[in-house]
Amino acid sequence: MSTGIKIELNERLYLRDPDQTELGKAILKHSIRLVDELGFEQFTFKKLAQQISSTEASVYRYFENKHKLLLYLVSWYWNWLDYRIGYHTHNVADPVERLKIFINILSERQTAEPLNTTIDVEALARIVVLEASKAYLTKEVDNDNKDGLFQDYKSLCHKMGQVVLEINPAYPYPHSLVSTLFEAARKHRFFSQHLPSLTEVQENPAGDQENLSVFLTHLAFGAIQQRGLPLQ
Repeated sequence: MSTGIKIELNERLYLRDPDQTELGKAILKHSIRLVDELGFEQFTFKKLAQQISSTEASVYRYFENKHKLLLYLVSWYWNWLDYRIGYHTHNVADPVERLKIFINILSERQTAEPLNTTIDVEALARIVVLEASKAYLTKEVDNDNKDGLFQDYKSLCHKMGQVVLEINPAYPYPHSLVSTLFEAARKHRFFSQHLPSLTEVQENPAGDQENLSVFLTHLAFGAIQQRGLPLQ
């Protein structure tokens, strides 16, 4: 049975909580569709306002600029991914199996199941692949970090880093490994679709990356094993 969730985000991401009004929800819904279709560079609040039959001023009452909107969408995605990982691992005691589940979730096509949400998660996942780096590869990154705007991503990395340490307490790079898995999952999905000579990850006709999980598993457990841990 699907489970409804309410994702709480840092209040500094928005001027008015878009999840509290119908207009705000329309802003989220149509901004995801437009960014997915046009790309972040071509997306503007003017185009968004036209889609929702409103005004640019009404959009600016919710978000200071489109960078903050992108941060909101990416933060929503990390929260949702965190919830989904927890959903699939909460009864799994073995940390090796929990890390494998985490890798499988990173590798598979993202859908809203088993969660009930009005957000188009598949479109948002595509946005994260293409645009998430633009949320933090900016001149404002330090100020955004001081405001806690990347806390959701950092918390999820820390949580999975603790799983790595459960597997091997002597492993010295748990956060580096987990953040590399996140970035590699996004980049090799992109490479397989657009720059296939840069990766052995292949996209099948259904749009899935068949061997992405195999590569990430090799990357993760190969690194951990190098510290002398005999894996089962």
